[in-house]
Amino acid sequence: MKKLQHIWEELNASFWFIPILMILITMGSAIGFIYLDSEIGYTQEGILKYLLPVSVDSARSILTIIAGAMIGIAGTVFSITLVVLTLASSQLGSRLVRNFMYDKLNQVVLGTYVSSFVYCLIILSSLKENENFEFIPAISVLAALASAIAGIILLVVFIHHVSMSIQSDKVISDISDAMSKSIKKLFPDDIGHEEDEKPIPDIDMLKQKYAFKLEIRSKKNGYLQSVDGDGLLNIAHENDGIIILHHRPGDFLVQEMIVCEIISNKELDKDLDEKIHDDFIIGKVRTPLQDAEFSIHQMVEVASKALSPGVNDPYTAIACIDNLTSVMCYLTGVKYPTPYRYDSEDKLRVIADNHSFAGMLDAAFNQIRQFAEGSPSVMIRLLEAMISINQFTRNSNQKKQVLQHAEMVMNAAKRTFHEPRDLKDMKKRYKSISQMHSG
Repeated sequence: MKKLQHIWEELNASFWFIPILMILITMGSAIGFIYLDSEIGYTQEGILKYLLPVSVDSARSILTIIAGAMIGIAGTVFSITLVVLTLASSQLGSRLVRNFMYDKLNQVVLGTYVSSFVYCLIILSSLKENENFEFIPAISVLAALASAIAGIILLVVFIHHVSMSIQSDKVISDISDAMSKSIKKLFPDDIGHEEDEKPIPDIDMLKQKYAFKLEIRSKKNGYLQSVDGDGLLNIAHENDGIIILHHRPGDFLVQEMIVCEIISNKELDKDLDEKIHDDFIIGKVRTPLQDAEFSIHQMVEVASKALSPGVNDPYTAIACIDNLTSVMCYLTGVKYPTPYRYDSEDKLRVIADNHSFAGMLDAAFNQIRQFAEGSPSVMIRLLEAMISINQFTRNSNQKKQVLQHAEMVMNAAKRTFHEPRDLKDMKKRYKSISQMHSG
């Protein structure tokens, strides 16, 4: 199931899937229209006689003009898309290219023009004219005219969409929406209820109780994109053992690095390595399928680019901090899944490497703090973000993590602020969060 989800995610992220699908549908539609024309026949009656071609030559001219225009516009659309991808990569970060490729409107627009071109070619090939027989696919030509008009309207919509999509506020908003959906999917409110009350086992003592151990090593370099937890649980149950994961989705694996290990009192089969390895998907890039930090890193990359000397755009960085603050406030209230997975017989079978609030907080703000040194407005907003998150914290551990980040921001401000009044503002905000913590 996880592999099917991964394949579907890759297809959705590709730029060619929808255009090719549209071409295949158009080819079937063209054959259907030709069949309809052959069954109905061509008549020059009613108001449609002013729109339908009167001869094979006129039909050929119309289709040729539409085909040439559609393939020309398709080239223009492709060029505009490449320019947008280049701008997005240089100004906002190369990882955002995936977001633009994932945009369904861009794929539909390109697919519309290319499929219209293919449609006209098929209809052109059906035109027949000789001494004994003449076939004019009037309805098919009318459909080509309709698609050409729709294509012109779609071009206007596409230009508007592209001009909006490269604005930093729109990009940040889109990333924020994707980040919220991803986080809520991976960390729903009721997650972690499985075995939260069970005692935490000592891994070193567990290993001593089992006679056999098998280390599963990565067969190639790449990012761990997905883990089939149910598959690992079944394997551990069948072998009456425990699988201990050393990495989670998003981690980079080097060839021959230990991904996990299985311990058991049964002698382990030699082909078990292959079975377990099939439950991992390793690829060249990170994906948001199971990687909770993926969209957070996208937002952090936009902020880091904005804080670079070549761009120097603190307003964009502040907008990123605000959106990250919203996500972290949500993450203070979720139940993080336990790393200990039990089977139907209530036996421990899998020990996972899970996310924590501290790790998510580090991923969201560490790099931004490091790049923001020397920018008082951004550093002040970072400290305000910690104050906001602290109001939502649910336990002392979360409060401690937030206070540590506030201390790091304050220390950076002391090192880099040159204006005493800016530093005074920072100290005022830091005092408020310290009082909240002590209270």
